[in-house]
Amino acid sequence: MSDTLEKLAAVLEERKGADPESSYVAKLYGKGLDAILKKVGEEATETILAAKGDSLEHLVYVTAELWCHTVVMLAE
Repeated sequence: MSDTLEKLAAVLEERKGADPESSYVAKLYGKGLDAILKKVGEEATETILAAKGDSLEHLVYVTAELWCHTVVMLAE
């Protein structure tokens, strides 16, 4: 698992310097910490709601989004 998170962190760090017009991650970094924190909160809420649902596939998907945005937050 830690290998996956390390790879994710490396990709997100690489995209930090990308063109915000072509990279969602670069655009998010460009908006600053408040926008990043807002996304983490949104994804956390979606994850909690998905955990109460019936779809494991959806739960895995939204959890991955939460992890992604959390790593962006940590890098910021």
